[in-house]
Amino acid sequence: MIRWLKFSAVGVIGIGVQLAALAILVRWGVHYLAATAIAVEAVLLHNYVWHKYWTWAGRERRSGRLLRFHLANGLVSIASNLIWMRALTGWLEVPPVPANLVAITATALLNFALADRWVFGENR
Repeated sequence: MIRWLKFSAVGVIGIGVQLAALAILVRWGVHYLAATAIAVEAVLLHNYVWHKYWTWAGRERRSGRLLRFHLANGLVSIASNLIWMRALTGWLEVPPVPANLVAITATALLNFALADRWVFGENR
């Protein structure tokens, strides 16, 4: 339960990073789907550092964590965010920032499971 709370705390800060990056990029004229992908990448790097040194700090350090984080949380987050953004912003005309909040929420549990079991999982 503590790990989930830490994961969620990092996620809340990450939401701020992602939404701010998205809002700035869209304001600068970047297409909302490209802005979404860039914002997700920014938050992936942010969240990885926090998870490595805080959320899963007590777990054995293994090589390749950043790659696994990108393969797991990165691919899931980017795919989920782009699909939700296309559906909500592209088809239903929901503004990008609220639509992105829905996308982030829809992906959280799967990302936790992948991070806990595969990215930061202990060697067995």
